Amino acid sequence: MRSLVEDGQAPATLMISCSDSRVDPAILSGADPGELFTVRNVANLVPPYQPGPSLHGTGAAIEYAVRDLKVDHIVIMGHAHCGGIKALIGSAGGQRLPRDFISDWVEIALDACKLHVDNGEGGRREIALAQLKENPFLVERAAIAGSLANLLTYPWLKARVEAGTLQLHGWWFDLDTGDLWQTPPGETTLFPVI
Repeated sequence: MRSLVEDGQAPATLMISCSDSRVDPAILSGADPGELFTVRNVANLVPPYQPGPSLHGTGAAIEYAVRDLKVDHIVIMGHAHCGGIKALIGSAGGQRLPRDFISDWVEIALDACKLHVDNGEGGRREIALAQLKENPFLVERAAIAGSLANLLTYPWLKARVEAGTLQLHGWWFDLDTGDLWQTPPGETTLFPVI
């Protein structure tokens, strides 16, 4: 810890994960102090790039990690049984939570998901709301893909990805089994994290 105080932080990875108390990114990734720059919010969402006078906590953290800390990797880590995604599905079905912030926040993912998932043949197929309510993991995974897509709306981040100096990753943690899965950007297909 002494070197982290004297030399400052130099994490290689920005981890954007859910605020859920069951999903700790440092524990799940086995990271030591100073290895992850972490942003936690409801449903591990990344809003699209929108500079301006509004308050942008997630965007500010992304900017600091990419432009100042110069991280090499950004991981969006979602998880099974996400309350934020449950709120999103309810909102899509016309049952918005009577809250000041949560419903509008989770709708960030609604635009990104468009209630579509990969059909396994390189295309998209629409999924009925009733099926999503029974299989929320489809939305959890699509929300990860949506947040990865939203990252690319940040021009200075996209420039680094295109230059090959920054890599984007999607992870999904299965609370039922303890397995950690990854999804390539733009996809909802999951593979075990090795």
